[in-house]
Amino acid sequence: MASTSPINTGIVDQIRLLDEKLSHRFISLDPSGYFIIKLDESSKELVVEHYTNDIDDLGRAIDPATGKPLACQGQVVREPTKIFRGRSAKEVGIKLTEKSSPCPLSRLDHALYLGRELQKAEGCLVNTKHYVQD
Repeated sequence: MASTSPINTGIVDQIRLLDEKLSHRFISLDPSGYFIIKLDESSKELVVEHYTNDIDDLGRAIDPATGKPLACQGQVVREPTKIFRGRSAKEVGIKLTEKSSPCPLSRLDHALYLGRELQKAEGCLVNTKHYVQD
């Protein structure tokens, strides 16, 4: 008897192609800052670091202290303004949106992105896989 896969690979491929297309759209940055998501393997927690930024006339994130554009890669060390920790995406999401005043998010699209990334990070934590933030 042949076994059937519970995953519809046609839909998976369609979703992957759609997500790739949507990833190339213009995104306005959140003037409230940005987040770096990490996994703490020793404590089995999600760690979310919040960093402030300003936005220049070209829509680039700039360092509020220096006025220079923030590089996506490099050796510049910045201190987070706040660190959020939790055992699940929901716990961290609640700490970010309900327990932090002022809320470190000012754009709905940024909040949705962060929620997706937290779910992805939680899945990696549960399945002991390496997490890379998109």
